[in-house]
Order: sequence, then C-alpha cells, then structure tokens
Amino acid sequence: MPGIARISERQKTMSMQHSITSVVPRFKKTQRKGRGESSGRGKTSGRGNKGSGARVGTYIRRGYEGGQTEIYRRFPKRGFSNVNFEHKFHVVNIAELEVFDAGATVDAAALKDVGLIPDLKQPVKILGDGELSKKLVIVAGWYSKSAHEKILASGSEARNEKGEAFAFPKPKTKFVKRDPKRKRLRNLKKQPRRLPPLPQAKRRPKIVLGHFSLFTGRFLGKQIPSSERRRMTSDE
Repeated sequence: MPGIARISERQKTMSMQHSITSVVPRFKKTQRKGRGESSGRGKTSGRGNKGSGARVGTYIRRGYEGGQTEIYRRFPKRGFSNVNFEHKFHVVNIAELEVFDAGATVDAAALKDVGLIPDLKQPVKILGDGELSKKLVIVAGWYSKSAHEKILASGSEARNEKGEAFAFPKPKTKFVKRDPKRKRLRNLKKQPRRLPPLPQAKRRPKIVLGHFSLFTGRFLGKQIPSSERRRMTSDE
C-alpha cells in the first residue's frame, strides 16, 4: 500500500535526526549580565539587593539557609550510624581469580598487578560469586562464608593477612538475664558479718562552781578548767 510506504519513509527520515542535530552546534545566545534594565535580566541581574549573594567571589556553604537553623540541625538525631565504624574492603569475587595459574599465591599485590583492585590502601575481601576450578593460595583480609566454603572445596588455601589459616570468630552468646531471686540470695551470702559496736568510754562529769540566785531564778557559776579539775580530783 502506498500509505504504508510513505509512513516508513517518514520514519527513516525521523531516525536520521539525531545524527543531524548532534553535528549542528548550539545557536543559543549567551546571557550578558550587568548590562542594565533593557538587557532582559533587570537592574540587579537576578542577584537581588546587596548581601553576600550579590558580591563576586562569595562562597555559600552547602546546606546554608541564610542564617536560620539548617534542616540537618533541626531534625532530631536518633539511632546508631555505622559510618564511623564500618570496615572498608576491596571486593573480589572467586570467578575473577581464574586469571591466575594453578598453585599461584594470590595476595593484594598480585590482585593489583592484574587490575582487580585499584590500590593497596584497603584490605581485600573475597566474595563467593562464581566457581573456582584451580588450586590457589589466597591471602586476604576477610572472606564471605560462601567464598570460604568454595575455596576449601576446590582444594585451595584461604589465609589471612598474617599468612595463617583463616578462621571465622566464634559467635557471640546472647546475654541471658539472671533470676532476681537467685541474685538476691547470692548477695545475702556475700554480705560481711556485722561486728558488735565497741564500748564507748565514759565521759567525766563537768565540775561547775557557783550558786543558785534567788533574784534571777538561775544558776550562776563557771566551768572549771581541765588542769584545775585534774588537780582537784587528785587531791580527793
């Protein structure tokens, strides 16, 4: 049909537009700022009236909101972030180790020479994607469980950075709360034995000389000093 042929020809010409427009340069006219109100950008060229944003060479830090409290400071901080405590590795899969010859020692330096890792700044971690058909001596900082199983199944050796056989750490046991009754009984057994209080020394009575005043209704007298008190008691 002639209509169908006409449409197909049109589609052919439309499919060629990308090759034409890619060669043609842009004809958009650049904006000239600071050329008065008649330039189309206004008197202040879109910078507003004064302030740091109107000056040349100013730097506005990321997240700055003009002086008000930034959004990352307004939001509450909850939970735990592992960003400062995470372990970073260069990741290499088992399938990528097929480039080495059988019996070769594969460490970080060998992986860098082949181009599997960019540098030696971080330790290497071996992941279990793929299969390993050669016997290799692999030296890395860490292994995934699947990669460790496949390496041992192929007859290869998995070593840590010290050259020792790699072994996963023992799983941590969960904390089990103790019975409060047993804890109380154990604390009672640990209490120290209370000793009887020591006998207090008897205090000597104060010796006061004086007389009772009928006019004031009070006892008038003075206390004897300790030196004179000892003399009086020795005379007795």
